[in-house]
Amino acid sequence: MAASKERITIQDIAEQSGVSISTVSRVLSGNAGVTEPKRQAVLAAVDKLDYRPNLFAQGLASGQSMSIGVMTQNFGSAFYDAILRGIIAGVEKSNYSPLFADGRWRTDIERRALQTLLNRRVDALILLGTQLDSDDLLDLKKQMPLVIVSRSVAGLEQNCLVVDNYKASFQATTHLLDRGHQHIAHITGALSESNVLRDGAQRLAGYQDALRKAGIEPSPKLVVEGSFRSQSGLLAIETLLTRGKPFSAIFAANDQMATGARLGLYRRGIRVPDDVSLIGFDDQPHSAYMTPPLTTVRQPAEEMGLMAAQAVLNQLQGKPFALPMVSAELIVRESVKHIY
Repeated sequence: MAASKERITIQDIAEQSGVSISTVSRVLSGNAGVTEPKRQAVLAAVDKLDYRPNLFAQGLASGQSMSIGVMTQNFGSAFYDAILRGIIAGVEKSNYSPLFADGRWRTDIERRALQTLLNRRVDALILLGTQLDSDDLLDLKKQMPLVIVSRSVAGLEQNCLVVDNYKASFQATTHLLDRGHQHIAHITGALSESNVLRDGAQRLAGYQDALRKAGIEPSPKLVVEGSFRSQSGLLAIETLLTRGKPFSAIFAANDQMATGARLGLYRRGIRVPDDVSLIGFDDQPHSAYMTPPLTTVRQPAEEMGLMAAQAVLNQLQGKPFALPMVSAELIVRESVKHIY
């Protein structure tokens, strides 16, 4: 009488396939050293008996949890959620499962969430936009395979997957300059926290250098610090108008802040793009359906998730891996006006 599905063991598979238990174990673990006829016999027995491995028991035996901890910063963010979709797709054909946590752009919350993942004994970590100190990240790398997305950390460059924020922001600002705009405001990401959000700082630098290349000295009155959240874009409009320095265009460091800025301009009766042109960053799904459709910078978020997943899986398997600098693309829509 065949064993029930709940009780099927590798011994049952060995008896069904006519090979030793050790041979079954080698086939199931993917190890070499098994002849093709024996491997096929084992796989046929697995299929016939509908064998399902006990991953928890395997983890206890191997000292692995067969899980990858993934720390995001904002569940519900179109950009980060796209990266998460890529990670899920990247690991779904492996024996590993992702465990997710949210740092919510707060270092204290991120530390607690990270500790929760470590308490679950994850085998590797993928951190998105992390605000942890560099020393903490270097310590984590000593403990387990690690990939950091959207931040470059000195000493961990090989483990970091970043977009060329500087080049993309330089290009976005140049797009405005080429259309006659000289008084260009910028809504940055958070810059004043002890753990600077590196992508926000790089986007600011790209904006500033594009102006300087055009012979325009950046004005501090046209730079407002935001937080990557929509509300900060809305508040930035009030700040810019209160300062009284004219501007004909705004480059927001992400689409969420551009959306908030669009609302702030609307409430003041300022038309986009007739009165003020607007550019964002990220190309979130709603950006193509704003009024008017938003010119923005597209980051290949899902592809980044796939690359991060593959890199961490390669580390777990002792294989080489490489994380390239990712290029972004300017998506031209209808929110920028030629003014000459």
